[in-house]
Amino acid sequence: MPLSHSNYTPPRNSGLDLIYRDESLLVVNKPAGLLAVPGRGVDKQDNMASRVQSEFPDALIVHRLDMATSGLLVLARGMAMHRHLSRLFRERLVKKRYAAVVTGKVEPSAGEIDLPLIGDWPNRPKQKVDSSIGKPSLTRYRLLAYDAHTNTSRLELEPITGRTHQLRVHMAAIGRPIAGDALYGGQEAERLMLHACSLGFAHPLSGEMLGFSCEPPF
Repeated sequence: MPLSHSNYTPPRNSGLDLIYRDESLLVVNKPAGLLAVPGRGVDKQDNMASRVQSEFPDALIVHRLDMATSGLLVLARGMAMHRHLSRLFRERLVKKRYAAVVTGKVEPSAGEIDLPLIGDWPNRPKQKVDSSIGKPSLTRYRLLAYDAHTNTSRLELEPITGRTHQLRVHMAAIGRPIAGDALYGGQEAERLMLHACSLGFAHPLSGEMLGFSCEPPF
């Protein structure tokens, strides 16, 4: 699936894959290839936020996933709850896990990638590692399986910070780009092999710990 938005062909709208709902928030499973919010141009108005708002008019998006990334996305119901949930994400009080398939065998089998990132402005929307003026960026990873036949590793990724394209740039920077990521040199695949599979945070009203999971479709 191309990562450029120039030929945007969103997946067919076959209804929301709703993981959780209450009077305060919604959690949906965003399909790969669908923008999280509207893009520039009349041809890029079909997006996850508007699809949810057609059923829940008070829904407001709290965070984003790249167009090519699938998985769990949180929407607040109303402005007050949007402020509460945005604070949780901003203050890194949300536990996030992603599933990814990357090129090659990842060694060691667990570790951290601590590389500062900044926008690569001449090559937008790309990001790049920049040790002098990049923003601190930290990713933890764990090897789940290695497939010798395809020479790919299945990983669990935990972004401690939330920079644009962080997981994609970090994996490419260590020579293990995510499969299907043409922007950062990943091997060919039917889609970007990156899926937001787990979210956990305290409910802003009750304080109850909520945990959501969604298996990757690859």
